[in-house]
Amino acid sequence: MRNVLIASCLLTGVVAWAVPVENFSLLDHTGDAHELYYYSDADAVVVIVQGNACPIIRNALPDIREIRDQFVDENVVFFMLNANPQDDRASIQAEADEWDIDLPILVDETQLVARGLGITRTAEVFVINPSNWDLVYRGPLNDRLGYERQKAEAEAHYVADAIQAIKDGTQPDIQADGVKGCLVNIEEPATEISYVAEVVPVLENRCMSCHVPGGIGPWAMSSYEMVKGFAPMMREVLRTNRMPPWHADPHIGNWGNDRSISIEEKKLLVDWIEAGAPRGEGEDPLGAIVASIEANRSSAEWPLGEPDIIVNVPAFEVPATGVVEYQNHEIEANLPEDVWVRGIDVKPGDTNVLHHALVGSNEPGNDSRRGVFNNYLGGYAPGVIGDFAPEGTGTLIKKGSSIAVQMHYTPYGKTVVDETQIGIYTHAEPPERFVRHGVVINYNLAIPPNTKAHEEGAYVEFDKDAELYSILPHSHYRGRSSIFELELPDGERELLLSVPAYDFNWQTGYAFAEPKHVPAGSKLIHKTIYDNSSQNFANPDPDKTVTWGLQSWDEMLYGAFVYRWSDETTANPIHSPRRFRAAQTVGMLDQNMDGGIQRNELRERLQKQLEPAFTHFDANGNEALEVDELFTYQNFAAQRRAQQAPQAEAQSN
Repeated sequence: MRNVLIASCLLTGVVAWAVPVENFSLLDHTGDAHELYYYSDADAVVVIVQGNACPIIRNALPDIREIRDQFVDENVVFFMLNANPQDDRASIQAEADEWDIDLPILVDETQLVARGLGITRTAEVFVINPSNWDLVYRGPLNDRLGYERQKAEAEAHYVADAIQAIKDGTQPDIQADGVKGCLVNIEEPATEISYVAEVVPVLENRCMSCHVPGGIGPWAMSSYEMVKGFAPMMREVLRTNRMPPWHADPHIGNWGNDRSISIEEKKLLVDWIEAGAPRGEGEDPLGAIVASIEANRSSAEWPLGEPDIIVNVPAFEVPATGVVEYQNHEIEANLPEDVWVRGIDVKPGDTNVLHHALVGSNEPGNDSRRGVFNNYLGGYAPGVIGDFAPEGTGTLIKKGSSIAVQMHYTPYGKTVVDETQIGIYTHAEPPERFVRHGVVINYNLAIPPNTKAHEEGAYVEFDKDAELYSILPHSHYRGRSSIFELELPDGERELLLSVPAYDFNWQTGYAFAEPKHVPAGSKLIHKTIYDNSSQNFANPDPDKTVTWGLQSWDEMLYGAFVYRWSDETTANPIHSPRRFRAAQTVGMLDQNMDGGIQRNELRERLQKQLEPAFTHFDANGNEALEVDELFTYQNFAAQRRAQQAPQAEAQSN
């Protein structure tokens, strides 16, 4: 086991020979994500073991701040790590507030990182060299503190010496006494784990929706031998939180479609793998599980059942390499009457090349420039599966409408022909309520080059009471983390969703276990932090200022949400698409999010464009355009354009 190896390689306060520290990813006490190997550009990484109420680590805090400040202008990263089973994130946050701890405290809820490092006491410090991830020192911070005794000043500065040695390119030569700190109760790994009775149920529930023959997982959990062969890889993706693909902070929100793995399940799998993945007694259940999945798949080509309407997207040949422009299609649906949609599903022709598909409808004679967004129905992307609308709701497709489809293809080294199908499920009778699709959006992105953390945001203000069903953050390769907040009319904010480590490969929508009530006057705020640095492995060009664009090397701030107006029924529609777009515009341009657009928040071109609105439609005279004022101006401008169009046509004739 890894921790036994490390422990055997160490003497008290000195590394007998350097051993590499394995990668891991943990959330800190504020909910930010930290992956160890992300800090490969640092000169040194320092990890200090913390524990609530431990008098020694509390007493060491001035020394910790001193050494942090000593290297504040150097390229050294400092963390604390808490693996105490009695401490949770809330209590760690309270400890940090009370004791003015301003370092990130990594919360090791599974104790897997602590076990790997062989942690036994608080106040122990690990100094890691990111050039090769060698652990070059472990031991006390300095020689000042003892049990119930302390020196006025430290005489030996072990950690500072170790950091300086790394910076100087030399091997630390440090002899330190043993660490004095509070014992950390590290649970012993389970040794008697049944593959058949304990491991397989976790694999079936958390992994095998993807890792089956024909699934989107790169390998199939078809037998014990396959699982054992990939066991080291499973251990790695569990330690780094890459799998299962669920990226919401587990301490925020309650989700009806939660597919995360629990702390207990993760520990069980890792314990089993570290014990050598023993086969144990009993027949291997995986073959029967795979056979059942395949049988269900073949008998039900559409997971939601046979659709009422099937739309064939035109076949498209995706080249082996290069860039494929978005493919937009208007497909005749030949609907003889109005149709109420209760759900859609997209069946990709080839999941290797189809990055996403968006589906909507366009009424006869409607301006088709907005494409799928004229009447959005749903879509497909990795992590987004077909589903039905909330009970009693639906979306209307009017007689004679066409189906609008936007297809985004990404070549993967082989020329293939994609023949995607769209399944539409309809209500036999009109439902009681409309379901609506909205987006918090910001086209005015300007992400500076070589920047690790740049934040952009926007909001939509609700003018009527609403019920919020789900939210989905979307950005591209530079997206690092995202949040949704709800600001109530009294200014109080509630964090609805935090995605600390956003992954572009998984476009997950987070469905509330119970609809979230949104009072009129509330703002739904969406923010994303972008990593436009060379440390972002997926970054196409860290030297570029990144702006809005459809392709993946451009960026988006796009927070999709599904909702309904509380008082709207299909018999009494109250939704105004134009007013909603006005709310989107204000939320995009209102940089300080105070509810109105000021002139100084706009670029020169937009200032000139909206000057008539500021001059003539600022009804309350506060020198800001609020949603109703912008809405009134846009209606006026649209009417004027409509009046001028016949005159212009007559003059041209």
